[in-house]
Amino acid sequence: MPVRQGKVISISGKGGAGKTTVAAILLKIIVQRNPSLSVLVVDADPSTNLPDILGYPVKKTVGMMATDLKKKIADGSLPPDISKSDILEAKVMESLLETPRFDLLAMGRTEGEGCYCFVNNVLTNVVDTLSKNYDLTLMDMEAGLEHLSRRTDRDVDIMLVVTDPSKMGLQTAARIRDLAREVHIKFGRIYLIGNLFPAGAEEALRDRSKEIGLELAGIVPPDPEVSRRNTIGQSLLDLPDQSPAVTALRAIATKIGLA
Repeated sequence: MPVRQGKVISISGKGGAGKTTVAAILLKIIVQRNPSLSVLVVDADPSTNLPDILGYPVKKTVGMMATDLKKKIADGSLPPDISKSDILEAKVMESLLETPRFDLLAMGRTEGEGCYCFVNNVLTNVVDTLSKNYDLTLMDMEAGLEHLSRRTDRDVDIMLVVTDPSKMGLQTAARIRDLAREVHIKFGRIYLIGNLFPAGAEEALRDRSKEIGLELAGIVPPDPEVSRRNTIGQSLLDLPDQSPAVTALRAIATKIGLA
């Protein structure tokens, strides 16, 4: 796959639509098809589910680093002549988890008033810098719309919006599209992915996606093996290549130029 350096893929959607599952399986497909590709994975959702789904639980998150920095600022233990942003950026780099197939950065949660916006600003700057050093950056965003209004989604090459078979899922997808334009996030292409849709539902979803102005990349059917692994905590990176979810997302990845 010819990927230019610094390409960014963002995955958004309603809470519970399965965006983190989609992110994990897409990552599996991307690294399998392109073993020499340098990939950065950013879990920008404070719930920090992606590392566990990938089978790489993290010990350090951006949120932890920010909380520690805030405490040092509050108790006066931080020298006044040292840049807080520089310290946090260094801590963010320290929290970067390197694996044989990709690098992983988890945002996590912060404690204390005022942390969240500060961390998001620093995270955005760090991701902008980091992504230039990778062929591809895959970002699993926070559920809903807050990440867009805070501009943590940054400019992206491909924005994937995941919906489940619900009216609310499609409404959220349409609002994500609109808000991305309102806050002037630049994206090369934006696609809708239908997750947990039964066989035969693609045409109906395609018609609905046209109504809300999004191109349908495809649908992902319910997959018992995905459910089983999520329940017992097994990595989705080891899903069988012939599983329904992997097969569907492989076709989607090919369509949108990721495999």
